[in-house]
Amino acid sequence: MAGFTLNERARLSIELALTAGIGDMPLLRRQDADAKRLGLTGAEIDAAREGSSFDFPIAQAIALALAASDEDRAARRERAARAGIDGRTCLEIEHLAAALVKCPSAKVRHHGN
Repeated sequence: MAGFTLNERARLSIELALTAGIGDMPLLRRQDADAKRLGLTGAEIDAAREGSSFDFPIAQAIALALAASDEDRAARRERAARAGIDGRTCLEIEHLAAALVKCPSAKVRHHGN
């Protein structure tokens, strides 16, 4: 199995899941534009905003980002590993999630992937 890459599409899916329901219209418009640019369908956008994905590794990355406790996070890390997401990428997902929770309306992007 090829390793998972936390690319822009995966990052946006995580962002959509973590910021769903906050009611920030400029953020929603920016996310929708980014999603269209990346080729996400309406169903993919809706799934991400509901905390899931049709792509299994991205679904596991979203689940890890949404983990509410350390115990939950450990279990979701194990599932992510089985989906091909390495430990370094799991940490990157957790850092991305923390940044989005701290400032949900900010456009959080980490370059290099």
